[in-house]
Amino acid sequence: MKVAMYYNNKDVRVEEMPVPEIGPKELLVKAKACGICGSDVMEWYRLKKAPRVLGHEMTGEIVKVGEKVKKYKVGERVFVSHHVPCGECRYCLNDQHTLCDTLHSTNFYPGGFSEYIRVPEINVEKGTFVLPDEISYDEGTFIEPLACVVRGMRIAGFKKKQSVLVIGSGIAGLLHVKLARAMGAEVIIATDINEYRLKKASEMGADLALHASDDIAGEIKKINDGYLPDLVVTCTGAPQAVNQAIHLVGRGGTILFFAPTEPGMNIPFPLFDLWNKGVTMVSTYAAAPRDIEEAIELLRSKKVRVEDMITHRLPLERVQEGFNLVADAKESIKVIIEM
Repeated sequence: MKVAMYYNNKDVRVEEMPVPEIGPKELLVKAKACGICGSDVMEWYRLKKAPRVLGHEMTGEIVKVGEKVKKYKVGERVFVSHHVPCGECRYCLNDQHTLCDTLHSTNFYPGGFSEYIRVPEINVEKGTFVLPDEISYDEGTFIEPLACVVRGMRIAGFKKKQSVLVIGSGIAGLLHVKLARAMGAEVIIATDINEYRLKKASEMGADLALHASDDIAGEIKKINDGYLPDLVVTCTGAPQAVNQAIHLVGRGGTILFFAPTEPGMNIPFPLFDLWNKGVTMVSTYAAAPRDIEEAIELLRSKKVRVEDMITHRLPLERVQEGFNLVADAKESIKVIIEM
């Protein structure tokens, strides 16, 4: 079978591997589509494990079922989660599933940019979801990133009628805009340094899209009854974005650190100002099964529509082109590799 082997952002090769053999409690899934995630082009994160087959936003069709698997059958359309929690540790029992050691050690094989995927037993039990008829394979590639956003908004304690500032209008930022709108946000402001993405943010539900380098506090207050936002979400790891979030969050507001900085980067906090304003700061990583189920329902019901976010559909043979588009982050939003 063909796979996309990642060596670095500029070296993603289409190579041959054997079709995986499955055990009695496993599944073999023929991949149909897989999105390229922004994290796939974070070289500081990916190079240490290269070469490897990446891809975790995948949908496909079950083509082989282990003899002891009773829950699924050949022909079913599925989304498969790469990371799954144990459900039994102190973190899982405290609804902190994404801190679970099992979640950080699980994966399917060899990766989503592959013609076939072997789904291990634990992923069959806790990470395989039948794709509703209302969700196409391409739309299904949004399940994982939308689930991460669902979890983030829950951790941030978002409430209907709140105002939201999203810093960074890439795929994660735009999903935050769409979900905030679906959840009843009163005012949504989006920022970026890329005019193409600012235009997309306006098209996808932002009431105001502003260049991130501008002094934007005044513009935000004009559209938000004189107040700074209740919730600020950082969807870029740039230090400037973190500093901007700290200065633009309203009194009693919350900052959600959705995107990480590079490891080892330290950012000083004006602790007195944050204390004086009563600011809450939270962070989030990945998604748990309950977040995935909610994301699937949002897509199935069309409360969150994602078709307009797909800018490129490419065959596996053009995977390098796809990685170039995502790494350049200029005039693309969602890039999907179709098998």
